[in-house]
Amino acid sequence: MTIKYYGHSCFGIEIDGKHLLFDPFISGNGLAKDVDIESIPCDFMLISHGHADHIADAEAIAKRTGCKVICAFEIHTWLNGKGVTNTHPMNTGGSWNFDFGRVKCVVAHHSSSLPDGTYAGNPMGFVIDSTEGCFYFAGDTALTLDMQLIPMICPPLGFAILPIGSNFTMDYNDAVIAADFIHCDTIIGCHYDTFGYIKIDHEAAVKAFEAENKELILPSIGGELQFG
Repeated sequence: MTIKYYGHSCFGIEIDGKHLLFDPFISGNGLAKDVDIESIPCDFMLISHGHADHIADAEAIAKRTGCKVICAFEIHTWLNGKGVTNTHPMNTGGSWNFDFGRVKCVVAHHSSSLPDGTYAGNPMGFVIDSTEGCFYFAGDTALTLDMQLIPMICPPLGFAILPIGSNFTMDYNDAVIAADFIHCDTIIGCHYDTFGYIKIDHEAAVKAFEAENKELILPSIGGELQFG
């Protein structure tokens, strides 16, 4: 499994030759100015919620690639109205089998509205179960006891992608607790440093995880990771 980081909460993950793209926000992120949006491959796009810093480039990439977009029903309707019709609506608690594996939608405690201010439905996290491994993409969320359900209803996680920037989501100390809740010791951090509100002390964050015998990976924008 190849993971490429495009900044903020945007990740490209290749599974069995299929390219998944999570929360596409690149063009508005000054830290990702060297990322060429036109070259990003995408067979399936997963959108956790409607905020602009997670959906800004969704329409353009979906129209260029013809990918299938997996998202809340309300986002599906909004995208359909913009001419993006290859969509698969889902909601919290639901699951579906796709070409690359099974998607389980789980609770995220956050808000969700679209860039034009319309209601975007429930924010969600995704647990992806594939032949190359299982992982959790949390989206934007606070620390929540609902995370304890994930090990009960999903296969063991190889890694999890958690927000750590605080202010709008949980911070890295809460993310350590979240890692316990989901029974996962390998965490990839996201939703940090992009804006002034969410700048973090990298060294302190890594040490907070090390103190609990866990690993926090802070990927470089444009960098790749291998799992499985």
